[in-house]
Formats: sequence, structure tokens, C-alpha cells
Amino acid sequence: MATVKGTSRAPLTRKRIALYVGSLFLLILIALLAYNFSFIKGQMRVGTAYGARVACSCHYVGGRDIEDCRKDFEPGMEVVGLSLDDERKRVTASALMIASATAEFREGWGCVMLTEAALQAD
Repeated sequence: MATVKGTSRAPLTRKRIALYVGSLFLLILIALLAYNFSFIKGQMRVGTAYGARVACSCHYVGGRDIEDCRKDFEPGMEVVGLSLDDERKRVTASALMIASATAEFREGWGCVMLTEAALQAD
């Protein structure tokens, strides 16, 4: 009589199960980030524009130090970095190399946001 031989498969160990669960979690996280990327990018654009405008007004109108101006940021804006150009009286805010915005102080106008075309014209 013929017997059917079963395939020898290594038993699932805790390590292998943890690897499968971790891989599945990472795959779901990447899919969620990819699905929501346009929303995240839009929120970063809003955050950098807000950060540049607030920091510009705080520094050039209020006369405060640029690091002290971070106190005026909303919670969750820790990823927004600031750079100062005292020669042109500009503040640039950027977030994770995804979005950036620049505000410039103009006498009589206060701080105004600069468009990409205005930045390229310089």
C-alpha cells in the first residue's frame, strides 16, 4: 500500500510569527502613507506658510529672536525648520524636504508671502 508523504515544513516559531506580523504592519503603514500623501503634503504646505509668516512678523515686526518666535507655533509644528536671511529680510520655513514657504518683510506692508515666481526672479 502506498503512503502519502507529507512535506516537511518548519514549525512556526515566535520569531517567524513576529516577523510576519511586523512585515504586515509595515506594509499597511506604507500603504496608508502613500494613500494620504497628497493630504500630508497639503498640510505641510499650510504649516510652512503659517510658520514663515508668523516667524517673519515675530522677528521683523516684533523684534524678537527667531528662536523665541517658535513659542508662537501651534502644537505639531515641531517638524518645521526656520532659516533667516537678514540681508533680504526673509524667513523661510521648510518641512522634511517636502514643502517650504518664504515670507519677506516690506516696510509699510509687514510680512508678505512670496510666490515661486517671485523667488525665482531674485
